[in-house]
Amino acid sequence: MNSLLRAITWWNSQTLNTQFFTWRKGVRVGEDDEGNVYYRTRDDKRRWVIFNGVTEASRVNPEWHGWLHHTWDVPPNEQPLQHKSWEKPHEENRTGSVLAYVPAGSLRNSQIEDRQDYEAWQPE
Repeated sequence: MNSLLRAITWWNSQTLNTQFFTWRKGVRVGEDDEGNVYYRTRDDKRRWVIFNGVTEASRVNPEWHGWLHHTWDVPPNEQPLQHKSWEKPHEENRTGSVLAYVPAGSLRNSQIEDRQDYEAWQPE
């Protein structure tokens, strides 16, 4: 079943064409904390990522994103970026998932009494 999903979908890791291209022309560069693997061609004209699990672009951290888009030439596993003390760690986009932010007045809030996010105007 897994091979069938890879053959017909792109959001379940890599397709068979991507796997063949990676096998034929890819040079493994490194791997990030989530298990995503990064590749480039021998002449370094193309760079790509094979996701570990669901293909979601927000799972690529800023260091690898910069390398993928040729912002810098050296991958972050060879020359790590200097982080500021005020920077937060990278998180993937959680919109549409169970872990998404839910404001106090949202209809998605599990507590019914907390769903009112306004006070109705009453004339004096």
